[in-house]
Amino acid sequence: MRILSSELKNHLQKTVTVMGWVNSRRDHGGLIFIDLRDHQGIIQLVITPETAAAFKLAETVRDEFALSARGTLRERAPDLRNPHIATGDFELIVDSLEILNRCEPLPVNTHDDGAESSEDLRLRYRYLDLRRPSMQNLLRSRAQYYQLLRRYMDQHDFIEITTPILANSSPEGARDFLVPSRLKPGLFYALPQAPQQFKQLLMVGGVPRYYQIAPCFRDEDPRADRLYGDFYQLDLEMSFIDDGEIVRQTVEPLIKQLTTDFGGKKLLFNDIPRIPYQEAMDKYGVDKPDLRYGLELIDLTATFKDTSFKVFQTPVVKAIRVPHGADLSRSQIDNFTELARRHGAGGLAYLIYENDTVHSPIAKFLSEAELSEIKKRTGATNGDVVFFGADTREKVNQILGQLRIAFADHFNLKDDNLVALCWIVDFPFYEWNDGENKLDFGHNPFSMPKGGLAALEAAHTDTEKLALLADQYDMVMNGCEICSGAVRNHNPDIMYKVFEILGFDKNYVESRFGGMLNAFKFGAPPHAGCAFGIERIFMILKNIKNIRDIVAFPKNGSGVDLMMNSPSPVDDDLLRDAHLTLLPEENS
Repeated sequence: MRILSSELKNHLQKTVTVMGWVNSRRDHGGLIFIDLRDHQGIIQLVITPETAAAFKLAETVRDEFALSARGTLRERAPDLRNPHIATGDFELIVDSLEILNRCEPLPVNTHDDGAESSEDLRLRYRYLDLRRPSMQNLLRSRAQYYQLLRRYMDQHDFIEITTPILANSSPEGARDFLVPSRLKPGLFYALPQAPQQFKQLLMVGGVPRYYQIAPCFRDEDPRADRLYGDFYQLDLEMSFIDDGEIVRQTVEPLIKQLTTDFGGKKLLFNDIPRIPYQEAMDKYGVDKPDLRYGLELIDLTATFKDTSFKVFQTPVVKAIRVPHGADLSRSQIDNFTELARRHGAGGLAYLIYENDTVHSPIAKFLSEAELSEIKKRTGATNGDVVFFGADTREKVNQILGQLRIAFADHFNLKDDNLVALCWIVDFPFYEWNDGENKLDFGHNPFSMPKGGLAALEAAHTDTEKLALLADQYDMVMNGCEICSGAVRNHNPDIMYKVFEILGFDKNYVESRFGGMLNAFKFGAPPHAGCAFGIERIFMILKNIKNIRDIVAFPKNGSGVDLMMNSPSPVDDDLLRDAHLTLLPEENS
């Protein structure tokens, strides 16, 4: 009988066979003990000299050998039991032992109780790193997580449908991964950044509610919370919906359930707030605010409208009050100042409140009325520091928004046991592209502009166009965007118009989105949906700091698969079949 370690308690005093890896080996002279590990736990093997062949073989065994052991399962003596493992009350008295495979000296640690190897080394030998119990637990937990997602969607009448991997290039905000066509020289497929067009076509095709755990491909720089290349999202769409609130109310219970039941965390708000984009930027400096802590941006522009202090003679002046900030050292303040400079500030002005007085390098340049108003508006008390930003509204929001996050990190204001959810709504439909000095899409062109065609036609100046809002919404969890969705544009006339505003004619739109436009001419229903970054959610709920740790085979921070040596050169024959020629690298 071959059994798993978790089943051992049902087989006391029986002859059983167990298989696994050697977790450790201890030679006590007359006895050899081997802790054998499988994906569920550890069982202690006892090998005595009476079983000569097994004992001789056990003397050669080393860590991570793959073994099969046959023997009688018995209870350990009460004083020899191990309460720290599930199988600590049992041991296997070995009759026969077989080495299934030997293990060379290990390049990485396969235990959780030792020093962790470097990330690059762990990724190069990921198949060994996955043997660690913590990695096994994460893989099992992620499978359970997927089951919960599918169960919820099935219970709410969504139909799981897979969409193509080889698709066409579309403007989703990141670079496409292109696949050359062998049969159509000079033409390319693109790996989908999201199944956006296909799921909208499913709505036209009569599917009432669609979902899939969809693979997505984006050529964008990796971060601690963003994988390089490929990732998965819970993608969903609902037909005959022209109100994003219906989508939001449909998916909210899922995220709440995942937070409390799966993640074991507490919700800060049971009623998830809706925050307009501009309000989020003005109050928190980012469009994905972490609401677990305060540190809100306070507008002091009116306070300094007649100031003689030149630094504050700017369109906007804002401040952040940092409780207990007076404990910051000079070097720590310098570090925050450097962060502000990296985001465009000339410096970082501040006031320190101690012993009922206020002092700082700028205090002497401010009037008593200004100092009094600052204290009143910010609520500053002894022990606090007030930091300032002065520039355009956009730049001040950006600078103080990043400082807000840094202050929260420094003062440990982020409670990992608490989850703060919010919806950000009313995003700008267009934004200004500084690099190209022109208007561009704020997100993707498939969202419905609020007010529809009439609003588009009424916008003549750049200012009016920048004021147009998209019926779009993002869900934020503890300062991370975990979902993006929108009421979709299902009207060809509106599709033509949103591109026309950016200078693209009908021919361009039809060449890029002809399939979708043609479909919209045949009774396309209004529809809306969203997509959740399920790996990012899982990462937050499991308190994992690096998203690569929750993926079986991730690429490293440079987008390289060290284990499979990818990307890698390909044979010339493959290049010829794909009608590709490599250009020589330019000399640096």
